[in-house]
Amino acid sequence: MVSVGTMVWLSSELMFFAALFAMYFSLRAAAPEMWATETAKLNVPFALINTIILVSSSFSCQLGVFRAEEFKARRSGGVFNVKEWGMIEWFILTFILGAIFVAVQAYEYTELVHHGIALNSNSYGSAFYMTTGFHGMHVLGGLIAFLLIIGRAMLAKKFGHFEATGGIVVSYYWHFVDVVWIALFVIIYFLK
Repeated sequence: MVSVGTMVWLSSELMFFAALFAMYFSLRAAAPEMWATETAKLNVPFALINTIILVSSSFSCQLGVFRAEEFKARRSGGVFNVKEWGMIEWFILTFILGAIFVAVQAYEYTELVHHGIALNSNSYGSAFYMTTGFHGMHVLGGLIAFLLIIGRAMLAKKFGHFEATGGIVVSYYWHFVDVVWIALFVIIYFLK
């Protein structure tokens, strides 16, 4: 039931981001010359590295899901023995990668403001910060969810179906957030 509810909720989130994409394309169509000058200020290699960090977090998240499906909450070997990690360790790595993504995005915002692209500077700034900002808030929500799942798994006397389902459902959300970012990245940084 939790999985079905999550899928329905993610469908509504998909509509939310579709509206943001529609706003972005509408504003872009109204001022193509502004988009040409403002996108030249973006640091594409920097954003690409940040994208790779977020996408890699999806892989670590999925490895955590595999461990949750095996009802393996904690590692059974040393800290550096990655093959023996449980869901908790993989989700901690996912959390760290997601937090790095948010921190790098915040740094990118400060650089763009320094170059004259602010939320209130023009329609490009508004579109850029609204689309990437709402995505960033969704990433922060995912990070909070990971902390809750990790905490619940650590406190569980016996890691079972209930705890595993929570981890699996959070992974649905995290993969959704990653796919949305890939679409945003391509549209904002590469689509000329």
